[in-house]
This record gives sequence, structure tokens and C-alpha cells, in this order.
Amino acid sequence: MRLLWPIAGAALLASGGEGCDPLNNPYPGAEEGRPIYYSSFPEDPKDFDPAVSYNSNEYEFIRQIYEPPLQYEYLTRPYTLEPLTLTAMPEATSYDAAGREIPADVSNADAARVVYTCRLKPGILFQDHPCFAVNAQGKPLYLPVDPALAQRMTSPEDFPVKGTRELTADDYVYAVKRLANPMIHCPIRETLAKYLAGMREYTEALEKDLAAERTRRKAAAGAAYNQELDEKQNPLLLDLDKHPFPGIERIDRHAFRLVLTKRYPQILYWLAMPFFAPVPPEAERFYAQPALMRENISLHRFPVGTGPFFLSRFDSNRLIVLSRNPHFRHEPYPSKGMPEDGRAGLLTNAGHPLPFIEKAVYSLEKEPTPIWNKFLQGYYDASSIHADNFERAVAVTPQGALDLTPELAAKEIRLYQEVETSIRYFAFNMRDPVVGGLDESRCKLRQAIGIALNTEERIQIFQNGRGIPAMGVIPPGIFGYEEGKEAINPFAYAWDEETEAPRRRSVEEAKRLLAEAGYPGGIGSDNRQLRINFDNSWNRPDLQPELQWIQRQLARLGIHLEIQTTDYNPFQEKVHNGTHQMIPWGWNADYPDPENFLFLFYGPNARSGKGGENSANYANPVFDELFLKAENMPNGPERMDLIRRMQSILHHDAPWVGHYYPVAFDLYHAWQKNLKPNEIAGNTLKYKKIDVDLRRACRRRWNQPRWRIIAGGLAVGALAATWAITSAVRRRRKEADAC
Repeated sequence: MRLLWPIAGAALLASGGEGCDPLNNPYPGAEEGRPIYYSSFPEDPKDFDPAVSYNSNEYEFIRQIYEPPLQYEYLTRPYTLEPLTLTAMPEATSYDAAGREIPADVSNADAARVVYTCRLKPGILFQDHPCFAVNAQGKPLYLPVDPALAQRMTSPEDFPVKGTRELTADDYVYAVKRLANPMIHCPIRETLAKYLAGMREYTEALEKDLAAERTRRKAAAGAAYNQELDEKQNPLLLDLDKHPFPGIERIDRHAFRLVLTKRYPQILYWLAMPFFAPVPPEAERFYAQPALMRENISLHRFPVGTGPFFLSRFDSNRLIVLSRNPHFRHEPYPSKGMPEDGRAGLLTNAGHPLPFIEKAVYSLEKEPTPIWNKFLQGYYDASSIHADNFERAVAVTPQGALDLTPELAAKEIRLYQEVETSIRYFAFNMRDPVVGGLDESRCKLRQAIGIALNTEERIQIFQNGRGIPAMGVIPPGIFGYEEGKEAINPFAYAWDEETEAPRRRSVEEAKRLLAEAGYPGGIGSDNRQLRINFDNSWNRPDLQPELQWIQRQLARLGIHLEIQTTDYNPFQEKVHNGTHQMIPWGWNADYPDPENFLFLFYGPNARSGKGGENSANYANPVFDELFLKAENMPNGPERMDLIRRMQSILHHDAPWVGHYYPVAFDLYHAWQKNLKPNEIAGNTLKYKKIDVDLRRACRRRWNQPRWRIIAGGLAVGALAATWAITSAVRRRRKEADAC
């Protein structure tokens, strides 16, 4: 009789399961049916401090938390700025050297002072946070924090008491002053110092304060002084109000002004970036406590903002959760867009309060296959298309266009294709004694490598054709982008008159350039093979074939490429220190202006020593002079001429090679609403809406267990177990009889 129970249980399983929630759901059952957005992240973000952060994997999170004064309209194209925390767009007034107001159409050279007045919306509140908690006397509750309490905390969310307060102009003033703080590695400090009145002098004054305090501490500690250890145990906070900074002024509680020394219209774009997001002084003082620093609780990991979401959970190497900010003010879904937006249903929720989702859950996924599988199961709401899955996702139509495969179309998945406002490239360290420098031989070395690294082949093999080889550094859709014969890079391409298209120069031409550079056949004057280090953070197994391909391309010239792969953070540190030779890199547009790409080559923006975004550490005085002329010009023929001249210099000097513009192929499930990809904005999580009923129904339908197979397996297992038990019993009986 006992033998029948497993078989009966298996038969029971075979008849059940329809309409039940899937057993393979990776999320808690309590989350089913709730408006939660599910996605993934590939590796831990390094820094959430808005004055420091400048990477896309960090921006994905902090743009939902921090609120700069401006944002981009969600639906409008071309991209248009609008107020976010301000009541209106900043008012700009220009003055000449004598202090007289001058009209906006007067020459830039006559503007000696430009003032932008910013007025805040009243009543905006920060998220709940222990830095705002006060006692009965109105004093900070956790300043100082009890070390025993701090030891039990893993994040600010663990503190028993939290508080909030209103956003004021002082928070923006403090945030801008932080950008000048020498203790903070702000990557755009050098750019802003050219325009914000007195910023350079203010930074120098803070540097003197910092040096004086360190000298004082060293004298007090004597030979035992260790600066790094000392500042961990006793954090050093500079007084940002000690010195004047005329570039940022408080007008009143809800108004401040930015003062520029010349016209710089791009400052409005910067005002839409996290660098200009408000940072409450209470947060910096709270986090600068040794007891919290020992627990790795800091502004670098736990931001404090006014946005629609706050960081409610950060489990390193596992999970990041953004939750709806209960104090978020009323911000309505946009009521205007492009003509096609209404037909696409993108205005259905016009005027409804944001955000629509309750929270966003991001799980760590280091490999593309689990992401793809969970997307197909409905457990991730969106997915990019990895090369390994391209053929499963995309098919060529009879007309030659790319569309979804029948499998994905049957699931009503949507495909969006768009040329990104970004660029991917290989950069040389122009300060390196082997691959750097502007002498002709070094330029020819880089030109030869640029020819050998066949961008067209790379795009086809590793990107499934999802890219456009770049002749210049400015992507499509931004002023300065050009196509055709006059736009080609003549050192890497020739113009084919028959096909009216660029043709990559041959490997033989690359070998000739390499010989002229002093490395015939890849052998230098010391009779040794030329070796170049290729530093990268491509430590995923699926990226190894591309690394090997890059290595093979240079081997054709006789160059040995030494692959040096590390994790993301050590790799970033190596580039910051300028100890790299050749690296894979990329840039996503911060704002739709050519200056945002050309400034990547401006000498004072060097990554090494300056902390800027010029990762090649490129410096050419002629380029720098042209850049300074063109950077704040209005778009027109004169600016276009300067851009062409700069592009020509970059073609010759070749600080970058192998660059291309990616084409995004993104997949979204039908239950995502209000969906319009935005390459510039970034703070778009608040617009997402989830049809939870549709998602639940699809998950049930797509994840039904194969009960009959399971039942059959259980039955076979039960029979095998019964046979084994019966055999064992018989064997023991025989042994007993034998005794």
C-alpha cells in the first residue's frame, strides 16, 4: 500500500497548477500584484555622491534620488529643458565691464558678468533621514552618534528615528561650494572654474585651509602621523563658508543666483545634472563621523535627496532597491508631447501625480544569460539584447528591416531601435612614453593601430551590426555631426567614388605607417617586439572573445597586446592615476551640444592630475585654442568651421581609435506603460507605469511547470526507491537465513 502513495502524489501534481502563481518566481510572494519595477545591475556602483559620480551605472540610480534645478521634458523632441525644482527657467542678465546691463544679442566679448537667477518652489521636502532627526531641544539626535548604536546599523534606514525638512536655496549654495572643495574629486571642477566667478580662487583658499590643518595635525602627532588613517579616525570637514565665493549667492530662502564671468549657455545643461543637485549640510556632517565611516555608511553609498525615490536598500553585490519617497511633492505626468505621442497612448496619464510605481528592485546579474532568461519569464520588465541572444530576439523582414522574432512577437514584447547620443572608443594615454606624445612617429603608431582595429568587423561580430563607425567624435542628432566624403577620417579611410562610401585603409598601409613610426614588423630599435598594455574591466566570460579579437588585430602588425583585466573599480583607479596605456572607454552625452564631446579632448580636462573626463590625457595647444573659441558659440557656420578644424586635428593625432556610435536595441514587455526612451534625461523612472494584472497573467502563462514530466520523474524515482528497498530487505533476509 505504501508504494502507491508516491505514484498517487505524482498523479495529483499532474492534474494541478493551472492558475497558480509560478513556483520559480524569484521575488517574495507578497510583491506579486504590486506596482514594482524589476531590473538588474552588472556590478556595484562606486560612488553616489553627486559631486563625484559621473558614470552611467551610478547615474541610473542617483538621477531618481537627487533633483537639480532643471530637467528635460520627457516627451518633447528635440530635447528641451524645463524647471524641476524651480518655479521658472533661470533668468539671465548680462553686464559689461563697467557694470552696465547689456542686451542678449550683444557680442559675447562684451559680456563681463552674466547672472542667472533661480527661484525655488516652496514646500519641497527631503526624504526621511537620520541626519534630520532632532531631540526635544531641536538639536541633532545623532550628532554625535552612539558608537554602540552605529555598530548595529548597516544603512541609514536602520536608524530608529528619522526626520525631514524643507529644501532651501542654502542647500543649492552648499552643493555648488562642494564642487570646489579640494577634498572632493569633482570631475567638472576645471570646466566650471572657467566660468563661475571666483571659483578658482575659492578652491585655492580651501586648499590652503586643508594644508594648514594637515600640517597642524602632523605637528601634534609627530612621527606617528599617518594622513589617511588620521582622517578616517578623525574626519576633516572644511568650513565652506569661511571664504567668499561670488559665483554662487543666496538671495533669500527660496532664491539664489549663479554669477558667470562670461557667457556660457551650456550652464543651463549643467543645471539639469546631479552635480548641481542640493546636498544638505546635515548629511555631510552626519556621515563624517568615524563610527559611521567604520560601518561604511557614507554619502558615497547612501544619498540624501528630494526626488521621487530614495535608496531603501543597498546590499553590496546583491540588491539595490529604490522606494517611493512619501514626502515627494506633487509633480504631474506631462500633458504635452509630439504629435505621435497621443496616438501611442503616451498622454493617457497626463496630469496624474508621479511616480506611478511603488519601488524599483535591481538584482545583481554579472552574466547576460540569466538576465535574458528572466526577461523571457517576465521577471525583468525590460532587457537589452546581448550578442548571444540577438538571433533569438531579432529577425530580418522580407523588406530587409529588423524586427522581432515570432517567439517574442507572440509575447507582445516591443522593440525600440535608436542611435544613441554616445560613442565607444579605444583611448591611448597620451602621457605614456610608448603610445603617447604628439611627435609624428607616435601619431603614425596610433594611426596604424586605428587602421588595424577594423571597426566595421568588430560591430558585425560583437554587436550584430548595432553600430555606426565614427568618422568624428560628435554623434548623429547633435550639431557638428557630418557624413560624406568631406567628413571621413583620411588616416583610417579612403573615399570610394564607385560606392560613394568610405573604405577602410588596408593592413599593408597600417604596416607602412608602423615602419615609419620606428617599428617595422612591430620590432623597435632595440630589436624587441612592441608590447602595449590593454587595460580593461571586461572580466565577464562572454567578453573574452572580443579581447582575443583585439589582440589578433594588432598581431597582424607584429604588435603584442598584453591584456590586463581587473575589476571595475581598480580599473577606474588606474585610469584616474594615469598608469594605463590603452583602454576601452565610452561617453554618453550629458547634454545635446557638441561642446559635451569636444571637451573630452581639452587639455585642462585631463583625467590624470585634474580629475576631468579627458581619459586620454590629450593636450594639443592648437586644439585647445579652437575649443575655447567654439565652446560657447551659438550653432552656425562659424562654429561648424571650428568644429571641422578640431576634428581634422583629432584625425591626425589619433588619441582615440576604433570609435563607433552604438545603436540601441531594447526590449520592453507590454505591461510597461508611458514608455518613450530618452537618451538624455535619465530621471525617467518616475514616468514608468506597470499593468500589474497583465504582468501577473503573463508570468502564470509563461512559467507553468511541466507537471506531467515532473510527475513521471517522481513516479520513476518512487519505483526505483521501492526496488532498492525491496532488494535490501531480501538481501538481509538471505544473510539472516545463512546465519
